[in-house]
Amino acid sequence: MPGDPARVEKTAKYLDQDAKFLAQNREYTSFLATLCGQKVLVCSTGIGGPGMSLALEELADIGVKNFYRIGTTGAIQPDIPVPSLIITSGSVRLDGASTHYAPIEYPAVADLELTNSLVDAARATGLEYRVGITASADTFYPGQERYDTFSGYVIRKFQNSMKEWQALKVLNYEMESATLLTIIATFGLKAACVASTIVNRTRTETPDDSILNEAESNLAKVMKKALEIRFA
Repeated sequence: MPGDPARVEKTAKYLDQDAKFLAQNREYTSFLATLCGQKVLVCSTGIGGPGMSLALEELADIGVKNFYRIGTTGAIQPDIPVPSLIITSGSVRLDGASTHYAPIEYPAVADLELTNSLVDAARATGLEYRVGITASADTFYPGQERYDTFSGYVIRKFQNSMKEWQALKVLNYEMESATLLTIIATFGLKAACVASTIVNRTRTETPDDSILNEAESNLAKVMKKALEIRFA
């Protein structure tokens, strides 16, 4: 489940060069691939929790039981290189969508089996990775404490929040994992999340576009190997 619809075909064709286009509507584009004799649905979710929640409802309703989110991310710990993979073990719930499914005290925790398949895949492919906690916000700017906005203002709740997450050993910011992990756990299904760093915010706020292709390629590579491990 990439967020970007443009990443769906590239990911599906990496898994299976004969992957077939299924449908496209708004932020949702889907392709069906076959890998190791198993069907793999690649479906985008758009940006943020609300779009993710709708996709999860619809996919769970047609029988999907295992969900992997792949995306890009901004690292907030100084020792995380760009690009590298961050495999989310659990998420700080800074979103709103997940609270429609479970109270805020309910943890957003990744499934162990699916997470281990990502770790094993990263090791097998030789890709650099970290495993840990992700801060998952509903907004790209104030929720991730960015001040380069129209108003330049961040509400009190989020002022100095990045420093606090850094002190609490949170690895990165992204926008969908809290919704994914919370909802899928309440459904009794399985989900995991892997993201490729395209910026380290302790050094710069501006992603280097030149590494985006490598970051996307790494996501497809680790996802294919993780599926091969699970399907073996």
